[in-house]
Amino acid sequence: MGDVFSKAERSRVMSRIRGRGNKDTELALKQFLRRHRISGWRRHLPVFGKPDFIFPKLKLAIFVDGCFWHCCPKHSSLPSSNRPFWKRKLDQNKRRDKLVIQTLRAQGWRVLRIWEHELSRNREAALLRRICRSMKSTHGAETTLRRT
Repeated sequence: MGDVFSKAERSRVMSRIRGRGNKDTELALKQFLRRHRISGWRRHLPVFGKPDFIFPKLKLAIFVDGCFWHCCPKHSSLPSSNRPFWKRKLDQNKRRDKLVIQTLRAQGWRVLRIWEHELSRNREAALLRRICRSMKSTHGAETTLRRT
């Protein structure tokens, strides 16, 4: 069955749809940080690229990237329908990610990107090591990480 809208009308309708962010993955990382008593992070501060979590004192920005939207090498695949659109869209996302990383690093920030699949319980120890390593490689990390 064909579309009930013309191509222009479909474009107008779709342009009005706004994403709701990556709420589930952000909440999973928030719970992870709390479970491991990692403090000093903030969310929704006006930092270029809109990091999901930042540690202002450490100048550490953390992004949680969805495997599909950010082209995870393990889990990403191009949809079979409308391939040119999706290739262009996902390539734009990768270019924006690179720009954000370069800009933040130029401003003195450290950037940690976490894949959505790294938030699973069976990968928790590896993720904890990555976050701790990122925090310790910045000054003042000892006061932020309180593990028992």
